[in-house]
Amino acid sequence: MSLTIWTNYELLPASRVLLLAELAKTGGRLLQSIGSSRSVLAPGKSDPALAEADIAYGQPDPGDVLRNPRLKWVALSTAGYTRYDRADFRAAMKQRGSLVTNASAVFANPCAEHVLAQMLALGRNLPSQLRNQDGHRAWRYLEDRAASVSLSGQTILLLGFGAIGRRLAQFLSPFGGRVMAYRRTPRGDEGVEVVTDAGLATALAAADQVVNLLPDSPATQAFMNAARFHQMKHGARFYNVGRGTTVDQPALMAALESGQVGAAYLDVMEPEPLPAEHPLWSAKNCFITCHNAGGTGEQDANLAAHFMENLRRFQAGEPLVDRII
Repeated sequence: MSLTIWTNYELLPASRVLLLAELAKTGGRLLQSIGSSRSVLAPGKSDPALAEADIAYGQPDPGDVLRNPRLKWVALSTAGYTRYDRADFRAAMKQRGSLVTNASAVFANPCAEHVLAQMLALGRNLPSQLRNQDGHRAWRYLEDRAASVSLSGQTILLLGFGAIGRRLAQFLSPFGGRVMAYRRTPRGDEGVEVVTDAGLATALAAADQVVNLLPDSPATQAFMNAARFHQMKHGARFYNVGRGTTVDQPALMAALESGQVGAAYLDVMEPEPLPAEHPLWSAKNCFITCHNAGGTGEQDANLAAHFMENLRRFQAGEPLVDRII
């Protein structure tokens, strides 16, 4: 099957060579958009070249996709797909039988590992100890031993349970604690204790650690607000690797200042990049990484492999990995 693939994700040379070699087997071609970007998060600009494509890979402009019924498959280069999660977009894709996938499988491991690293770092009081090494270099033997907490046996609540949540639950299993997952609509195959809106307040009150994995949507904006931070167990820790818009940041800073939230580790904020003068940078017990939870040095190769495996499946008429529509 000879296919034309349009992309606005600027693959590294080695990954691009692999993709071109795969396309050459079937006489396919690759169209690189004039608005290409190295960032998987960058929103795509309108590009008339998309009209020539059978497959769009990267972050195509949603309007372009709707205007080009030739497209058989939209392969997103991110785990998140907020700008495509619209009623008109879903309806149009379903009506013409076009497929839409994301790249959750590529980012599940690094994001889950990042959260686990954050949990262990806070539990072992590493941020404070590393700052001591860069500063006073006091020998804080008793203080830092007393401040450490074991992750084993703790209760952890995951807000959202997609690919990242599932992988994190697997990583947490050896620690022997209680893992709960919040889902508005349970599927029944979660493998962990599931709570819905009716049980969320009780789950927040029970959790030692609350991990926000929620995507951005009208239903999730400011999901973690002052009321929900107040419902958390006093001193519990909060993590965000979902989207910055899902957290009321002034409410979080107030909860950190009062001690209601013992510490927060944030990989996503609103806005991004976070301005240097933003109060989150200096908020009490707030630790920030710059939206790199899903990133690794192998990201490009893994994205290319994920896409090429789905391309093979597409050509063979097999189900695609990470299909969302």
